[in-house]
Amino acid sequence: MARQKEPLRIGVVAVQGDFPEHVRILGESFATMRVPGEVFNLRTAADAERADGVVIPGGESTTISKLLVRTGAHDVLVRRAREGLPIMGTCAGMILLAEQGDEQVRKTDSKLLGLMHLQVDRNAFGRQRESFETDLELDLPTFGEPVHAVFIRAPAIVRTWGDCRPIARFGDRIVGAEQGSLLGLAFHPELTRDTRVHRYFLEKVHQFASP
Repeated sequence: MARQKEPLRIGVVAVQGDFPEHVRILGESFATMRVPGEVFNLRTAADAERADGVVIPGGESTTISKLLVRTGAHDVLVRRAREGLPIMGTCAGMILLAEQGDEQVRKTDSKLLGLMHLQVDRNAFGRQRESFETDLELDLPTFGEPVHAVFIRAPAIVRTWGDCRPIARFGDRIVGAEQGSLLGLAFHPELTRDTRVHRYFLEKVHQFASP
């Protein structure tokens, strides 16, 4: 990655969920890549306007959805993503990126961002006690060794269509997808010391922010 004249601004949605872990690993990723970057807590529509890239963390998708709508950030993120803004959603964040949810999403009246051509199963892997860790192969450039993936009350992708493509599977379930500048992951890359996923995302941000 070429050095930026201005720091890349990454907003981590910080209305609910495990956003501090993303802030930490993004800071480590900038240091590893030796490029200037600013990571900030995104809570308002104005925050969403100034970001060069956005991360939506795990947490409670219904709560995050309602707070994004209440602050006006929801509509800004939808508009800017359609203009090319890179967004990475992990766990609950992946649910919010989806075009289609499941019965639980409909019952809770969650307003999805509707950006990725995928359908999610919100609690595909059960409740908190059924959380687990495993190594996953990611179908992404430069990813040689598997990544260690942490699944906590994780969703799964039921199907993808259009230009959205699966990039990770656990058994017969799709647990990661990519669509242009958008990245949806059912697991938590921020809960490990491996910065490769976040560095891959930052490459997308660099391409978007470069003149």
